[in-house]
Amino acid sequence: MRGPAPRSGKPTRLHSAVFQPIGDEGRAALVERRIAEAIMGGVLTAGERLPAETELAAAFGVAPATAREALFALRERGLIVTRRGRNGGSFIADSADPVRFATHALVESSRVTLRDGAQHYQAITIACVELAARRADPSEVAMIHARLDRVDEHDLAHWRRASDDAVIEIAALSQSARLTREQMRLQGEFSPLMALLDTDAEARRTSRENLLAVLAAVGAGDPSGATDALRAKVRFAIDWLIAYRERNVGQPTLTPIPGMRSGTRPTRA
Repeated sequence: MRGPAPRSGKPTRLHSAVFQPIGDEGRAALVERRIAEAIMGGVLTAGERLPAETELAAAFGVAPATAREALFALRERGLIVTRRGRNGGSFIADSADPVRFATHALVESSRVTLRDGAQHYQAITIACVELAARRADPSEVAMIHARLDRVDEHDLAHWRRASDDAVIEIAALSQSARLTREQMRLQGEFSPLMALLDTDAEARRTSRENLLAVLAAVGAGDPSGATDALRAKVRFAIDWLIAYRERNVGQPTLTPIPGMRSGTRPTRA
């Protein structure tokens, strides 16, 4: 079963990846975590309707009781609301603020954890872009570039979805199913933090230029140039995020988020 389409229409690759089976680890906590991370990353947006309980269970490959438990936990955290009646169901709460959640996750992470996560992300993404530069048809890369050009970068949610999809599409051009699956997983973890970077107009422009440089090198069939551009993109992002973290550590405005349990695994950078 595919996940529900966002209000903008056709599901994006990252949006569809939220509702993939979780296999043998089919516990309520993992269902809860995947949906929560998608909300925090802006993949699932305020007002969006989740699949019905039975559909959710089938999508994740878990028992209906497990899906019910996960939905209950998400309601307790204030991330979703349930409405009764003909048009009822579970919906992403209007109060679910991706920036607030991502800031908390970032502040709770150490510099070492952030840099370690960035190295993992970089290693996988480099493997993808290097293979894509060797295997992709330039016309395929041009299509990704054209889609990015049509996006208004001032529409932060739209830009984040489009840039996430662009990275995943580059991974798909590597023609490695295994690398593409891992890239999709990591992009889901990295996206909430990149959404923080998007709130800074200058940083967003730099991030966009770095992504376009990766695309240009892949389209030109230049593996070395593609990997250099990707390293620059990740280095800029992690340096910005660490500086943002330092500015927000201990800030009194970062009051505890209702329902966020202590020890929640921070999003990997």
